[in-house]
Amino acid sequence: MLRKEPDITPALVAEHGLKPDEYARILALIGRTPTFTELGIFSAMWNEHCSYKSSRLHLRKLPTKAPWVIQGPGENAGVIDIGDGLACVFKMESHNHPSFIEPYQGAATGVGGILRDVFTMGARPVACLNLLRFGSPEHAKTRHLVSGVVAGIGGYGNSFGVPTVGGSVNFHTRYDGNILVNAMAVGIARTDEIFYAKATGIGRPIVYLGSKTGRDGIHGATMASAAFEANAEEKRPTVQVGDPFSEKLLLEASLEIMAKGCVVAIQDMGAAGLTSSAVEMGAKGDLGVELDLDKVPCREPGMTAYEMMLSESQERMLMVLWPEKEAEAEAIFRKWGLDFAVIGKTTDTLRFVVKHQGETKVDLPIKELGDEAPLYDRPHVSTPQQAVLAASSVNPPVSTATALLQLIGSPDMCSKRWVWEQYDHLILGNTVQRPGGDAAVIRIGDGPKGLALCTDVTQRYCEADPVQGGRQAVAEAWRNITATGATPLALTDNLNFGNPERPEIMGQFVDCLRGIGEAASALDFPIVSGNVSLYNETQGRGILPTPSIGGVGLIDDVAKSVGVAFARDGDAIILVGDTSGWLGQSMYLWQVCGREEGAPPPVDLVAERRNGDSVRALILSGHVNACHDLSDGGLAIALAEMAMAGCIGAAIDPAPAAVPAHAYWFGEDQARYILASAPQDAQDILDALAKAGAPAVRIGTTGGDSLQLGADAPISIAELASSHEGWLPKFMRGETTI
Repeated sequence: MLRKEPDITPALVAEHGLKPDEYARILALIGRTPTFTELGIFSAMWNEHCSYKSSRLHLRKLPTKAPWVIQGPGENAGVIDIGDGLACVFKMESHNHPSFIEPYQGAATGVGGILRDVFTMGARPVACLNLLRFGSPEHAKTRHLVSGVVAGIGGYGNSFGVPTVGGSVNFHTRYDGNILVNAMAVGIARTDEIFYAKATGIGRPIVYLGSKTGRDGIHGATMASAAFEANAEEKRPTVQVGDPFSEKLLLEASLEIMAKGCVVAIQDMGAAGLTSSAVEMGAKGDLGVELDLDKVPCREPGMTAYEMMLSESQERMLMVLWPEKEAEAEAIFRKWGLDFAVIGKTTDTLRFVVKHQGETKVDLPIKELGDEAPLYDRPHVSTPQQAVLAASSVNPPVSTATALLQLIGSPDMCSKRWVWEQYDHLILGNTVQRPGGDAAVIRIGDGPKGLALCTDVTQRYCEADPVQGGRQAVAEAWRNITATGATPLALTDNLNFGNPERPEIMGQFVDCLRGIGEAASALDFPIVSGNVSLYNETQGRGILPTPSIGGVGLIDDVAKSVGVAFARDGDAIILVGDTSGWLGQSMYLWQVCGREEGAPPPVDLVAERRNGDSVRALILSGHVNACHDLSDGGLAIALAEMAMAGCIGAAIDPAPAAVPAHAYWFGEDQARYILASAPQDAQDILDALAKAGAPAVRIGTTGGDSLQLGADAPISIAELASSHEGWLPKFMRGETTI
């Protein structure tokens, strides 16, 4: 029996996240009152998550092209040429709201969704990364959320069979009510076998593939486009449920029918499910689409057209097939134990028509569903500039050794081994550099070439100065890739911000994007894919602006890559880059002095390019045994990390007289690296850097079992490691909160 659909009332429109002027736009577009299912479709297609209505005006300004870019933003994932007929396919997306409501499934389905974005393009996934932001360790829910999110990421990625090779984990009270779970996936495909979402041809079959449709995830995209209020837990039914084993089958079946030449177009059923996938394929090809929902495989009885069109059940794809290949494609999917159903066809009407149980539930203009979505140029104001904080005005409250131990064991700076040891980072057998360094390095197939991968952002910089913070996020990703010996090629982003209807928040977004664009242009580091996640706030309290950057680089021979670990006693230690002792917004100022203030360090993009290119050339020449970029915590933290990684100590010269000692050791000046080399190569390295115009100075020598910073008492590597490795396991056992 057909259920009676509710009347379209202002209250129902508001429940669907549509404002009165947006609903008026719908009425003008279609010339009548929408059906209930049509209202749901407009709600899905016109929400922030799908339409980018607050952001796409500004996203157009980003640099997206380079000779090696095959596909930029606008598809399921970005694609770059990595030589030898191969392409790297990658993207980052958020699953923030679902992961706060139901951390295990929210994080797991975030991983599943980004993996589908990659293999939808015809690429076999080879690596995953993530960027996670949690609330204060003292918040009642933080431990529960960390546990669930990490288990969800590991549970899905490990079961699917892809290594999770890198990531970033930070804590701050501003994420108490709205954590961030950003997932990145990377795949490899042949350059002549990339698949796209653009449907072509009239009368071709539209095929539903994968798992059955259920009621999970309905209005997931709409929920992701709204701020949280006190009733966030009530949104639990909008969180999808994932099955990594089904996704593995879907991967293999999809790649097989692609190899057999069956596919005209393909689209993952992600946000807004069947609705967005069908509309996007038809609209991109200037075609109409007609669907018969009676043929959709459902796992729950009595599902309505509304529920089927808005369900975000996982592990599903939509394809347009060559008619003559339909039987062959079906046989392949049946072999893998997956549903295969012809549920519609392409038409020449430019209409999106959906039928169910003999009734037409939807009849809408297909291109206007996307093209006519609202586009807002929202009012925005820039963040007031903070004063530059003179290093001499910061009195060190503790000794250098105490500060180092305090920092190295703080929530943000401590080892995240507890996290990444729950991920299989070695499966597939191509991981060259594991989590814990500047960037992961994975081998491409059986050859010598490799990819360097990282995720980065320093959100406290973005809060204090969005332009500099945006620049620094890109520059740090570029440095982290460079420090392995790889050449940075392209990036993906995940732009996490609060409520764009607040001018100060929209100002953060616009200015961070400006900084990102400036750095990407200066460093030849184009943005080829990405995601925008707005309305990350709870009861009016927004997150720190967090424009996550996922970087990808290429190295011709992974044997030439270097890590952060000191490799042997007696090596010369060289500091590359200018050091002024910048303490504004530094980790030292926050964690040791209890102050979050001051302008963040400026990012000199010319210096970044010059210093990074020089360091990379030295690494590839074979004269560098270890390399580490300097970021959070400055010089002392970088040295401690290199010593702990190699279980080799170092003796470092005293701070120069021109810089206060605490600022020298813990300042966060940008464009800096530490190199370790054989002592006989040190002068040649210094000469090469001087010739390139890159400031550099030898500051010490490796050796022993302790780290000595100038005249301060040495700190044993064992003591450093105890502090570094201890905090997170203790916190997760409930033994400590600070």
